[in-house]
Amino acid sequence: MQERDDELERYARHIVLPEIGGPGQAELKKARVLVVGAGGLGASLLLYLAAAGVGTIGIADDDTVALSNLQRQVLFKTGDIGTFKAETACHSLKHLNPHGLYKSHVLRVGPDNLRALLEDYDVVADGSDNFETRYAVSDACFDARRPLVTAALGRFDATLTTIKAHETAADGSPNPTWRCLFPAPPPAGSIPACAEAGVLGALAGVMGSLMAMEVIRCIVPFGRDLVGRLLMVDARDMRFESFNYGWDPHNPLNGKPG
Repeated sequence: MQERDDELERYARHIVLPEIGGPGQAELKKARVLVVGAGGLGASLLLYLAAAGVGTIGIADDDTVALSNLQRQVLFKTGDIGTFKAETACHSLKHLNPHGLYKSHVLRVGPDNLRALLEDYDVVADGSDNFETRYAVSDACFDARRPLVTAALGRFDATLTTIKAHETAADGSPNPTWRCLFPAPPPAGSIPACAEAGVLGALAGVMGSLMAMEVIRCIVPFGRDLVGRLLMVDARDMRFESFNYGWDPHNPLNGKPG
């Protein structure tokens, strides 16, 4: 009974929202979300998913905490340097919300392990920092029929979209895949890594929080999601813009041959 009372108070500001309420909060508790990457995007994303009461959160990351991470990865502390991000994140989230189940997957995700990994989760959020992983995750989510929330960071800019390629639009047409938006990765070396180009730390927190809203919306639908829309954020001029994109019949996942 005490645990029940604690959860009612903890999630009170969600429960009074008509768009979420008690039933929506119960759906969040049942949900199983896999977060790929516990870095700049994943750090704030994970905090808000745990705080929101998502019942099971998996964290896939094979990296360790470095001093240079702490400028934007607010999930970690100085004393965490050298520890595995996935394991330390689970420990931190348990302190934030002990009602959740947190699973660490200390591995680099790829085509050889994603199929098995996705079997245990309902929604995937990709905050990885390289194109190889993004394409592997998006392709695996298409095959596994899982919704995907995916974001990418630049120096002062970022993008975010939601992929539900296993569903159809209101007019009956297929929803777009990730490869409808970006058919193939850019040439190797054409886009510098964060360590070379830099990144505005607070922008990572903004985008991770926006990812959390899209994940929550995947579990408890409200308003209009980012399916078929790419949100672009320019932190230099504080601009938020979006453009629509649709299913490409020539995309390599579910396009028409010929």
